[in-house]
Amino acid sequence: MTQDPAAPDVTQRFGPRARDYARARPRYPGALPELLARALGLAPQARIVDLGCGTGLSSEPFLEAGYAVLGVEPNAAMRAQAGALAAAWPRFTLLDGRAEATGLPAGAADLLVAAQAFHWFDVPAARAEALRILRRPACAALLWNDRRETGSPFAAGYEALVRRYSPDYLEIKHRHAREDRVRQFFGHGNWGTIRIEHGDTLDQETLAARLNSASYMPGPADPAHAPMMAELRALFEATAEGGAVRMEFDTRVLYGSIDPAAAA
Repeated sequence: MTQDPAAPDVTQRFGPRARDYARARPRYPGALPELLARALGLAPQARIVDLGCGTGLSSEPFLEAGYAVLGVEPNAAMRAQAGALAAAWPRFTLLDGRAEATGLPAGAADLLVAAQAFHWFDVPAARAEALRILRRPACAALLWNDRRETGSPFAAGYEALVRRYSPDYLEIKHRHAREDRVRQFFGHGNWGTIRIEHGDTLDQETLAARLNSASYMPGPADPAHAPMMAELRALFEATAEGGAVRMEFDTRVLYGSIDPAAAA
């Protein structure tokens, strides 16, 4: 797939949101590395490449589990936010690159992860690059934090607000669920699925930062931003308990090995 020169570069969507992203986006479950290690036979000394690592949220659980992580991120503002993680973890190497052209040498890693990022990839090009940089078997795990849309007045109200103010939300949500792209990436339909329930508690300020971290929501310069934030404040005041609301997630992990024979 050739990028239209006139089309916006999707890697730059999060630049203005990087600070809110680092501060307020949900983390990934600490149990994730161990579950993937068991499912894929991952050795303790394995090297992980995190494509579209952003501010490093998806790299963090693997670092905490003792793995070395190569974080590849094309957006300069997001990489700058990830710099604090790189300073704290010597096993974290941060690189300027993209899923389709990482800049890594061949056979550099044992597992590829892409968290909340795969839906932006050019799948054929990212698949070819994954097969180049991964040792065999070419193991990969695609991750999404799927926010629960129902289950509480807050969850239902937040979903309604997002749908009301974002013209892109449903399209991006649909891209998250496209199994044809996953099948194309792995080269087959035989991948496994892990789901992990988790959630976090947000005060009003952190909730506002989380909403503002989403690239599909109106930014501060948009006339819709002020009324959107006013509605968010009203939702918080109506549903908060003890000065906070609870946002629940299912971390969805599609994992398996990429079939090199299907590349042709």
